Amino acid sequence: MVAHVLRLRLALLFGAVRGDRAQSTRNVIGALLLIAATAAVCTAILSLRADSGAVAHVVSVLAGSALAFGAAVGPAVAGVEDQLAPRRFAVFGMSPLPLAGALLLGMLVSLPSLALLAVAVSLMIMWTSQGVPAGIAIVSLLLAFLACLVVSRLSMAVAARFGRDRRSREMTGLLVLALVIVIVPVAVFLASLQWRGVVPSQLVTLTEILSNTPFGAPWGIAGHVLRGDSALTASILITGGTLVVLVGAWFLVVRHALTTTERPQTGRERGLGWFSVLPGNAIGAVAARSLVYWTRDRRYIVNVAVVPIASVIAALPLLVAGVPPQVVALVPVPIMALFLGWMPHNDIAYDSTAIWLHIVSGVRGLADRIGRLVPIVLIAVPLLAVAITVSIALYGRWSMLPALVGVALCLFLTGLGLSSISSVVSPYPVTRPGDSPFQQPQRAGSGIGAQALVLIGAILLSIPALVAALRAVDADLPAALDALWIGLGMGIGVLAVGVALGAFLFERHGSRIMEFAEAI
Repeated sequence: MVAHVLRLRLALLFGAVRGDRAQSTRNVIGALLLIAATAAVCTAILSLRADSGAVAHVVSVLAGSALAFGAAVGPAVAGVEDQLAPRRFAVFGMSPLPLAGALLLGMLVSLPSLALLAVAVSLMIMWTSQGVPAGIAIVSLLLAFLACLVVSRLSMAVAARFGRDRRSREMTGLLVLALVIVIVPVAVFLASLQWRGVVPSQLVTLTEILSNTPFGAPWGIAGHVLRGDSALTASILITGGTLVVLVGAWFLVVRHALTTTERPQTGRERGLGWFSVLPGNAIGAVAARSLVYWTRDRRYIVNVAVVPIASVIAALPLLVAGVPPQVVALVPVPIMALFLGWMPHNDIAYDSTAIWLHIVSGVRGLADRIGRLVPIVLIAVPLLAVAITVSIALYGRWSMLPALVGVALCLFLTGLGLSSISSVVSPYPVTRPGDSPFQQPQRAGSGIGAQALVLIGAILLSIPALVAALRAVDADLPAALDALWIGLGMGIGVLAVGVALGAFLFERHGSRIMEFAEAI
């Protein structure tokens, strides 16, 4: 069985460069880029032989953790199709245990696995030159390689299970947003560090944390042996336990694939976009409908595009007034969070007469209020994550990160809570669907009161978090954590109250909302 699976893998590997010329060209270019990247990484690792063991340990754990994270999420994000999925062998009556082992061995015959193996071998050579016994270096990195191999197979199995046929663009977008939230802040943080001949203390702390997680534990064993520290036992136990759990999970996945029948996907389930991604309940339906509007209606797109630009422009007068540039770098984030939370304050008016779908179908107010907030949350979270990271990097003190996060969360969440009430109580006319976003509405009406109340209310409710953050600017580190917890608590509380009150008002004033929609 093993030999047959390996022959299949080889046939599939060489078959990737045959057939359709365009696809073959893309496969060849991708393979060449992977080989070049692997060669660069291996060269950088081998160059660590001249550095100290502390530097080698930090780089090994960080790079290994990144590889493990990539193995876990890469197949799901890239939409890699598992050509040797366990379910394809169900018709042959094979036993789960031998098949599970054969498929893992078959994974060795692939370019990503060979690239990962090359990186592991380079690390082994580097550690042996540092003085780590060859046996320990080989075993530890072999365990790390096997863990990445198994987790990538599990990731492909999960992607195949929840993304049958072709994964939608919407699901890909969500996965990319999740990666942006994680990768960009980490990259900015690492780029802002200054080595000055020694390992930054932030990286040392991060390495110690990652060494006690399944991502970094196997990659840190050799470094712990070289330094003789007490964390060696914990890394070994975490590595062994992680590998046992992963192998057990893989066996269960194979057995489930061989003993169950996959439910066929009907034609009506394909091509539904956000409606096929989100849960099939009232909240999911409202959220999917709102996401379609937010991604296709120019009025929403222009509003979102203006917020970051306006936030930066609003901070420029402070530079002219002589405020230090480091402090000015913190200003755009609160402004951005305030306006992002304020944006849904008139969301019902943007629906125009389409609001009748919610009213006549008996959608509960809670589902309507929560579903409408999903698009702005999906937009604001990655936007604020990147903006906060860049602002803190420009400010130069990462100890301010909790304070800025707390202020941004407070302004954003309180704005969402107040907007959930305002859009029901005081909707006002906006540009009609299909018209230019810069065109004035045909019907006269004033929305200044509703706009101002939401903005001023969010600012007033965020004053405690803002005061704590200002204390943190004066090097008061405990105040930074105070700002985080105050902002988070206040934001969640106002959001919960605003959504609940807005839901109640939506159910009570459905006829008045419909009259407003018909009149604009």
